[in-house]
Amino acid sequence: MFLGGFATFAMVYSTQPLLPLLANDFGVSAASASLTVSATAAGLALMLIPGSVLADRIGRQQVMKISLAIAAVLALATAVVPDFTALLVLRALLGAVLAGLPAAAMAYIGEEVAVSAQARAMGLYIAGNALGGMSGRFVSALLTDWSSWRWALGVIGVLGLVSAIVFWRRLPASRHFIPRAATPARIFRDTVAIYRDPGLPLLFLVAFLAMGAFVGLYNFLGFRLQAAPYALGQTAIGAIFLLYLVGTWASALSGRLAERQGRRKVLWMMVTVMGAGLALTLAAPLWVIIAGVGVFTFGFFAAHALASGWVGRRAGERRALASALYLTSYYFGASVIGTVAGTAWAAWHWPGLAALLGACLLATLIAALLLRRLPPPADTPR
Repeated sequence: MFLGGFATFAMVYSTQPLLPLLANDFGVSAASASLTVSATAAGLALMLIPGSVLADRIGRQQVMKISLAIAAVLALATAVVPDFTALLVLRALLGAVLAGLPAAAMAYIGEEVAVSAQARAMGLYIAGNALGGMSGRFVSALLTDWSSWRWALGVIGVLGLVSAIVFWRRLPASRHFIPRAATPARIFRDTVAIYRDPGLPLLFLVAFLAMGAFVGLYNFLGFRLQAAPYALGQTAIGAIFLLYLVGTWASALSGRLAERQGRRKVLWMMVTVMGAGLALTLAAPLWVIIAGVGVFTFGFFAAHALASGWVGRRAGERRALASALYLTSYYFGASVIGTVAGTAWAAWHWPGLAALLGACLLATLIAALLLRRLPPPADTPR
């Protein structure tokens, strides 16, 4: 599961540090180049719920294996695209296909791993997600400096293919899976009940806005740092994604803080931390910008860990669908705000981009403060 999560998010985010280069090679704008990330995120968002329904019917293992194998072939194909349109189509299909793995992963772990080991297993899977996202960005940037972006995406595709082969051969068979018919009527009733909860729609809004701001910042950071006066190369820009390691620490720390203080008292603070980091990126010195990105990354991962865990607490028996709706909002935020941020960058450069992302964070803070005032559901921890 660690390997599956690693390969999934290495393929999803492999083009993010290459956006300035793709814009130059294909003669498109920065906003258009960012669609190579946004289209993949949109594909993921659209197919998460269908993927979870399919996994309920034919099995978690089959859905995850097929998803990873087809995605690896699509990732390889992105290295030889003839034009930008073909690249966008393949990236969108990549996201749609890959949705099967995160849609089924948590249910598979819950069914097949002993209760005493589930927390560790889930931790390994999430660590694979984070490490894959970071490594895919860094490796693609590094290889592009040595050769070209086509070779970089090809190597990421080979990595995905090897991972798919190992995943296919080594993933233990499902022994506790019971097929369930998820009828449209039941899904509709559960969705209505979820959106009637006073807290869950606010948590979905937090996911949409926070992830959108996060992807928007990282999408266009490379454009800023590649230009004068910084003139950083691809490898140096890719190395900034190593700040994801800060996010891994933040997720663990936020969990401990939530245990002591309660999510409602910590979430709004972490959104404020994101705002402080964003403000630092407005400075001119490179070291202050990087420090700001680190602070922003810390706040984002902490807020995401708190909000995603809170969804399961509030949703009760509908937690599977609620989690899918949370992730759908999460990836739609990456797609929509991640692309709109390109318009702000084109018109007003970094100050305009920061203003847009700041507005997103202000709305996120308001949602977090509203969540703070809500009482927890009966028999549910804070």
